[in-house]
Amino acid sequence: MSIISAKSNQVVLVTGADGFIGSHLTEALVRDGFKVKALVQYNSFNSWGWLDESPREIKENLEVIPGDVRDFHSINLAFKNCDAALHLAALVAIPYSYSAPDSYVETNVKGTLNVLQAARNQNLKRLIHISTSEVYGTARNVPIQEDHPLQGQSPYAASKIAADQLAFSFYSSFDLPVVTVRPFNTYGPRQSARAIIPTIISQILSGSNELQVGSMMPTRDFSYVDDTVSGMIAALKGVGGLGEVFNLGSNFEISVGETIGLIKEIMNSNINVVSSDSRKRPVKSEVERLWAENKKARETFLWEPRYTEINGFRSGLIKTIDWFADPENFIKYKTGTYNV
Repeated sequence: MSIISAKSNQVVLVTGADGFIGSHLTEALVRDGFKVKALVQYNSFNSWGWLDESPREIKENLEVIPGDVRDFHSINLAFKNCDAALHLAALVAIPYSYSAPDSYVETNVKGTLNVLQAARNQNLKRLIHISTSEVYGTARNVPIQEDHPLQGQSPYAASKIAADQLAFSFYSSFDLPVVTVRPFNTYGPRQSARAIIPTIISQILSGSNELQVGSMMPTRDFSYVDDTVSGMIAALKGVGGLGEVFNLGSNFEISVGETIGLIKEIMNSNINVVSSDSRKRPVKSEVERLWAENKKARETFLWEPRYTEINGFRSGLIKTIDWFADPENFIKYKTGTYNV
């Protein structure tokens, strides 16, 4: 029987609840019946990020806590009386990590250390630490299994490798019940336009004459946000897996160029595509190939991604395009400005 269950009135904390994946996860946990604490980054605007857009019935059943993972005192207080937690709070934009690496160490490494210390202090029953497929770097063999070598090809990736190792060290040293999950390239409604799929969609919707992108050769394993969220919840509710790593991916590989073509086809667009040097990563930093082996998560947590293979990817893209095409959503994006 699962240690963590909504039926037991257990309290689950989500760090980074105001972000793209975090907001979807928070809403799913509330709908699942959990008592949810949502840690959002403090700001003077009293903004809850994407949780501001959540339905009333979601917000009325949330305890929102403004704070900062870089501050241990606030994190320790947030963890009080929690049974479990999912740690998503992180800086994730790879290009920005080239110009501000210190901030990635402070947030992704020191922030994770604070979360681990707080989880240990509060005797959490289960902590789900969220990693990233970027820690693998360019695939040496495919599909990528969890024992693939780790390669920090960007400061962002290096900071997440450090965070993953800290999580494992707390399991090994203090028996902290931590499970690490590594989502591959998640996409869907609410994603930042810095990511490739929203970049393509938003530029087409804006009526631009040219579609500005970076390198079109790399391949990715794109995972629709609902699948990523269901995988995280499966890891939360699951039995076993402590101290281990689990990939969350669709097990389907497609190039950026092919993805552009598919989105253009769905949106009936003939826009000219330009590969811009300003949007490319440094050559040795580019991750050329990512393709997830998801067998371990499927077998351990009985998780099954729904948006798989080309037809599943197309379905996820259509849902994402429909969301961005809604004027109330699209107005939130500055399509004329490239933001790393």
